Amino acid sequence: MIEDKTPQRTSISQLGEFGLIEHLTKHFEIKNESTLKGIGDDAAVLDFSNKKAVVSTDLLIEGVHFDLAYMPLKHLGYKAVTANLSDIYAMNAKATQITVSVAVSNRFPLEALEELFAGITLAAKEYNVDVIGGDTTSSQKGLIISITAIGEANAEELVYRNGANPTDLLVVTGDIGAAYMGLQVLEREKQVFQVNPNNQPDLDNYTYLIERQLKPEARKDIQGILKALEIQPTSMIDISDGLSSEVMHLCKQSALGCNVYEDKLPLDPQFISVCEEFNIDSTTIALNGGEDYELLFTIKMEDFDKIKGNPNFSVIGHMTQASEGIHLVTRANTKIALKARGWNALQEE
Repeated sequence: MIEDKTPQRTSISQLGEFGLIEHLTKHFEIKNESTLKGIGDDAAVLDFSNKKAVVSTDLLIEGVHFDLAYMPLKHLGYKAVTANLSDIYAMNAKATQITVSVAVSNRFPLEALEELFAGITLAAKEYNVDVIGGDTTSSQKGLIISITAIGEANAEELVYRNGANPTDLLVVTGDIGAAYMGLQVLEREKQVFQVNPNNQPDLDNYTYLIERQLKPEARKDIQGILKALEIQPTSMIDISDGLSSEVMHLCKQSALGCNVYEDKLPLDPQFISVCEEFNIDSTTIALNGGEDYELLFTIKMEDFDKIKGNPNFSVIGHMTQASEGIHLVTRANTKIALKARGWNALQEE
């Protein structure tokens, strides 16, 4: 669907592994004091002094996590970084470094990898993280990307999934569900294109949804906002696999139940409109869509006045005793048991 008309194709075999690494990493700059040594030696050297280090790793595989029919390589590089950094921000930590490893088949020329790394470079600059290492190797088929994100935090600032209390409020940042509907629009246009390659997609009415899918942003701003409001979350997780799944993770780790209120879910107007166009229930998608990379967290009841009216946050429910279960409270005030129907990477076809 998205065709590169550029005729230039440089085989990566011409550079060799070390030449390729040098070529792709020459634009990375060191910005964090904790990075003592980045790319160029056998290992990177980091110094976090008295702070705690936070580490998370994600693996992205072509055909499983992304489709290059509509995912530009520059966007893919950017998204691969932000998806990983979201895990660091979900610990209420500051992201400082990443490593990037790529396995690539011979169908990708050097120019394609340059596009991928342009997106990685842009994300590293935007989020002020240092690229300190990684690896490149060959793949039998397709493209595989593995990114490890590293961050730092004071011990008292770290937030885990297991710290929620029975009366805590459940809060979500931004809006949810848009990334999934962006994917549905792209998949539909891909099918149309395959039937008629001359039919160019008209995506003007779906710009927000598509951006949420192709170029999501991690919530690096939330830690600073919460600190300014003098709020310390009691538990936190990022929304990558769908809100329902993440709510259940918090409940399980904290040994609690919860009530999520349907009428409190933050939904973008374009998202609601496109759900109607596709004849899909917006609540179902908001609960199970995934890839929003917003943050879900709990706060003490007494902190409600600090967060009330803030456009960054929506209070969507509250925690309960485990014996009360995990429920969605519908607009009709009916309780429905909440189930995790979000993304499952290991699900059988």
